[in-house]
Amino acid sequence: MTLSVALLSGVAAATTSGLFLSPAQAETIRDALSLAYANNPTLNAARAQLRGVDENVPQALTGWRPTASAAAAVGSVHSSVNGRQAYRNNASISLTLSQALFRGFRTVNSTRQAEAVVRAQRESLMSSEQDTLLSAATAYVDVIRDTALVSLQRSDLAFLQEQVRAARDRFDVGEGTRTDVSQAEARAAEAQAGLNTALANLNTSRAIYRQVVGVEPKSLSADTSITRAVPKSLDVALNASEEQQPLIRQAQHLVDAAIFNVKAIEGELLPTVTLDGSIGRSWNPSSTVDQTNNAQIFGNVSIPIYQGGGVYSRVRQAKEELGQTRLQLDVARDQVRANVISAWGIFQAAEASIIAARAAVEAQKLALEGVIEEQRVGQRTTLDVLDAQRDLVTQQSNLVTAQRNRIVGGYQLVASIGQLDAASLGLNVLIYNPSEHYKAVRGKWFGLRTPDGR
Repeated sequence: MTLSVALLSGVAAATTSGLFLSPAQAETIRDALSLAYANNPTLNAARAQLRGVDENVPQALTGWRPTASAAAAVGSVHSSVNGRQAYRNNASISLTLSQALFRGFRTVNSTRQAEAVVRAQRESLMSSEQDTLLSAATAYVDVIRDTALVSLQRSDLAFLQEQVRAARDRFDVGEGTRTDVSQAEARAAEAQAGLNTALANLNTSRAIYRQVVGVEPKSLSADTSITRAVPKSLDVALNASEEQQPLIRQAQHLVDAAIFNVKAIEGELLPTVTLDGSIGRSWNPSSTVDQTNNAQIFGNVSIPIYQGGGVYSRVRQAKEELGQTRLQLDVARDQVRANVISAWGIFQAAEASIIAARAAVEAQKLALEGVIEEQRVGQRTTLDVLDAQRDLVTQQSNLVTAQRNRIVGGYQLVASIGQLDAASLGLNVLIYNPSEHYKAVRGKWFGLRTPDGR
């Protein structure tokens, strides 16, 4: 699945920006994918989002941990008894501790819910990674395609300008007509407009490449093979997508999260048991006492009886949301299956289009050569040559586009089954490991800094 150097060199007389350099000099598509993996802001934002979601787990774990608070008070008291005025200053300090012993299994289920959401977000990150790499591959191939199309348009313009010169020469010696000259000039002007459009399209593709990959495209290699990663058959692709597509796994984890959410809300209807203690000291609490110390510890049981029906409503709501996530899982499976079948069809159709386009190019080349020879002996007109040249350029453009569609179709197919990621492609990059941040924050009891020092 390669945009062949020889083929495109035959399609275009010349290329721009050193498009077809040797592999040692050129930037390969794997280089572009590696740069996008490291630099793409959308992908980096998805990683930051996952790190934020990781914090839901230590937040849920706070249900196991004690809470502590301290209080201090300083003031002045004025009193009047039987006309006698009295003033005194007093102060107090206290420390209160509370430890939950039982919360209706809410801490257990909230933690499991948070963990399921983290797993779902990791799959979302994987999906973002595949989307980014697919965008990078598409942008890479689009630059190559549009560069080849610019070369085609330049070659076409040069050919037509030569036809204009030849038509004028024939007219000057009385062998041609003014109509031949005008027709050639019109086609040359049309080719110039086509070249301008092709250059605009190339600039757009280069800008998209810069946006996705993070650097300007300079010398891109024509070797963009993805054949080894493409599944051998549609059945293999469908089976692989069921197991590896992150959209399906994300939906599965969201179902788990919804189940634990129902259980966590139901836990609000169960008793809560806490152990509460406090110590304190007061100075001048009354006119007759200079100082008091106190300490207390209590076991408290709170049994919910009725909360206005709000908890019951939230339980019903959570169950409906659970049903929704299960339906969304079915939707995800159906959507992935449709995407795989569509990508497979596009890939196969593009392959057939390349074969047809190659045959059309070869036939049209022979036809143009024949028309030119017949024109020389007076059996064809200038318009016949111009029409044959236009047909050749059209077929050559179709071939370049078909090659682009086949390569992009291959990457789309690999992405649809869930294998267009840095690890599966074997990119030469430091693979982002989301577990490192998760492990760093899961057991944190305190601290304002993030694991990377912010």
